[in-house]
Amino acid sequence: MKRRDFIQNTALSTAFIGLGGLSLSSFKSADSKHLTILHTNDVHSYIDPFPPNHPKNPNMGGVARRAALIEMIRKENPNVLLLDAGDIFQGTPYFNYYGGELEFKLMSMMKYDLSAIGNHDFDNGIEGLYKQLPNATFEFVSANYDFSNTIMDGHVKPYKILNKDGIKVGVFGLGVQLDGLVDKRNSKETVYNDPVGISQDMARILKHEKKCDLVICLSHIGYKYKDEPDKICDVKLAGLTKDIDLIIGGHTHTFLDKPTILKNADGKDVMVNQVGCYGINLGRVDFYFDSDASKIASGKSIIVS
Repeated sequence: MKRRDFIQNTALSTAFIGLGGLSLSSFKSADSKHLTILHTNDVHSYIDPFPPNHPKNPNMGGVARRAALIEMIRKENPNVLLLDAGDIFQGTPYFNYYGGELEFKLMSMMKYDLSAIGNHDFDNGIEGLYKQLPNATFEFVSANYDFSNTIMDGHVKPYKILNKDGIKVGVFGLGVQLDGLVDKRNSKETVYNDPVGISQDMARILKHEKKCDLVICLSHIGYKYKDEPDKICDVKLAGLTKDIDLIIGGHTHTFLDKPTILKNADGKDVMVNQVGCYGINLGRVDFYFDSDASKIASGKSIIVS
């Protein structure tokens, strides 16, 4: 894809979050560092693009196109993290036939760094998820799923710390309540724990004990529930916790043109983003770090077409 076409396919809406009224240009100095976070969610085994005559998503999506976009962005900035917020499985015959093998292999080829675990990732049972792990070169994070008494014990970490150009990034995962969504025969002895308390513990550990420059929550609990205002979601989580810089979400298939900026429990900005489903969009958030550890971020949704 030509650069001109890439720019035309990029959503123009951009959200900015900064400290002390600093502008983006304030960070473009010799001492500043630039980190790009790319992310997907709820791809649901959509490998091929939608056909040109599709009524809702004509000629959109497709793994090959996403891979080309990711490669272009990596050439622009080598400091890239690629994350997925869960529900990799279930949605097309590719999953029915290959059981997730193709999805994991393609994500590995695109060099994903981490993924959360969605409820549909249990659709072939926890044994089916475990069976496909050798096809994934990336790791899985979930802080509120306790896999201690399952075959997945030891294969899922609560968090992972990644380093890019001296920038220390802590990423922890969250999963949605399994009761009512996943048959107990599929999840086996997986235990769901409250996301709010877990998130605050994770953020404290990563920000203060591990001294991470950036804390990211990779969430599959949903952006917001209009009909269930008291149900925990990314929007509520942002306001109930602190020390989280970015929440990358999934589960509700929410299409955001740009990240939502909310206030956390300390009154500080936290960015929340989700890019719909089926690989139609690729989320991008750019962080710029100055020499005094101040940071500024911009975010947008890129249409894969």
